[in-house]
Amino acid sequence: MNAKELLDIVVNAADDKRAEDIIALDMEGVSLIADYFVICHGNSPKQVEAIAHEVKAKAQEAEIDVKRLEGTDEARWILIDLNDVIVHVFHKEDRNYYNLEKLWADAKYVNIDAVLKP
Repeated sequence: MNAKELLDIVVNAADDKRAEDIIALDMEGVSLIADYFVICHGNSPKQVEAIAHEVKAKAQEAEIDVKRLEGTDEARWILIDLNDVIVHVFHKEDRNYYNLEKLWADAKYVNIDAVLKP
């Protein structure tokens, strides 16, 4: 499976749990960490945790190794490392505070509209 296919799985999983303001950043030429970053948020710790667990479950169904999953204790910022795709699931307040979109402003946005459900 290539990184773009994994990105689609991640975006679908987050969307299935009603993640809000899902964005994908193309990290090529910006960072060696991953090909894509996905950033989204939920409005409560339970929703943040549900989004993260759905992403993890769908990745595992696709036989993708979950390298690391951190932040589930407080469910304010959960990071899921899937090698080529790194997922940041925030609580809304924390997303605004950390503002990863600004931190990685050099990265291009990936059009994920075709993957999201209307």
